Amino acid sequence: MARLNVNPTRMELKRLKARLKTATRGHKLLKDKSDEMIRVFSVKLRENKRLRQEVEEQVSAVFKNFALAGGTTEKEKLLSAFSTPSTTLSVDTGWSSVMGVEVPKLAVSVTKGKHDYPYAFSDMTSEADYSIKAVNGVVEKLLALAEIEKTCRMLASEIEKNKRRVNALEYVMIPQLEETIKYISIKLDENERSNVARMMKVKSMITQE
Repeated sequence: MARLNVNPTRMELKRLKARLKTATRGHKLLKDKSDEMIRVFSVKLRENKRLRQEVEEQVSAVFKNFALAGGTTEKEKLLSAFSTPSTTLSVDTGWSSVMGVEVPKLAVSVTKGKHDYPYAFSDMTSEADYSIKAVNGVVEKLLALAEIEKTCRMLASEIEKNKRRVNALEYVMIPQLEETIKYISIKLDENERSNVARMMKVKSMITQE
C-alpha cells in the first residue's frame, strides 16, 4: 500500500493519528449503518415479494372475470356499465425516512359512491360484480406495491454507495494512514538515534579536550 507524501515531522504524525482515529470511527459507523440497512432492505424485500404475489393473483382474477363478463354481455352494455366509477381514489404523496434515506410515501383515501356497483344487477352478470369488487381492492395494493418497490430500489442504491465508502476506508484510506504513520514513526526514531549519537560524540570530544 502506497503511503501518503508528507513530511516526517511530529506535527504531521499527530495530525495523521487524529485522521486515522476519525477514519476508524467513521468506518465502524458506516459498517453498522450498512448492516442495519441490509436488514431493513431484507424485510422490505420480503414484503415486496408477498405483496407482488397477492397483486398478480388478484389482477389475474380480475382479467378472468372481465373476460367472462365480456363473453356473456353485449359490448355496448359492458362499456356503458364500466364507464362510471363507483369508487374514487385520491393519493397524497410525500416522503419518509428509512435509515436516513428519503423514500416515497403514498397515503390513499377511498371515497365510495352511493352504490357499490355502477349498473343495475339485471343488466350485468355475476362475473362483472366480482370484477368490480376485486378492482376496488387491487388498486390500493398496486399503489402500495409501487411504493415499496421504489423504496427497495432506493435502499439498494444507498446500500451500494455505502458499501463503496466502507471499502474505500477499509482498503485504501486506513491502510494508507497506517503505513504513513509507521513510516514517520520509523523516520523520527532514526532521527532521534542520530541526534543521540551526535550528542554522545560531541560530549566525548569535549571530554577529550
